[in-house]
Amino acid sequence: MQVKLRPLKEQENEDIYNMFQEIPAEEDGFENPAHGLNQPEFTDFCRRHVEYSQGLNLKPGYVPDTYYLLFVDEKPVGFCKLRHYLNDFLLNHGGHIGYGIRPSARGNGWGNQILSELLKFVKEKGIDKALLTIRDYNIRSRKVCEFNGGKLEKIVPGKEFSECFYWIEIK
Repeated sequence: MQVKLRPLKEQENEDIYNMFQEIPAEEDGFENPAHGLNQPEFTDFCRRHVEYSQGLNLKPGYVPDTYYLLFVDEKPVGFCKLRHYLNDFLLNHGGHIGYGIRPSARGNGWGNQILSELLKFVKEKGIDKALLTIRDYNIRSRKVCEFNGGKLEKIVPGKEFSECFYWIEIK
């Protein structure tokens, strides 16, 4: 079995498009802004996000981020997002990392794998400590984070749920 994580490209194929359509637009705090886009809109999404990863054409208050795709035997099973640094807003909402696995591929340990692989890219970006914020009820994601070395720093209560703040030391 071959597992690979690579950055999003400006042009992606139909398999990638279909994966983005399968992953919900929002689920447990993870957002998939490509869900519901048609093919031309998806191509524009890919182009814009490659630019964002280079720090180009960012909206005010946004930081550079890179989308990565997880492949298992050349089939896309999930994607993740790495923010290159945190501003004040991201220190309190969102953190460095978000990830999602397509529903048809869940339950196979790909959450552990995608985060483990992404942490290699975190180190390349010069990040010493990565922040993940996870809703308290999202036990699967909390376990994935802890499996990959995440240490719970605090839990911030909210109206509908509490937010767990995990830090992962990058070795």
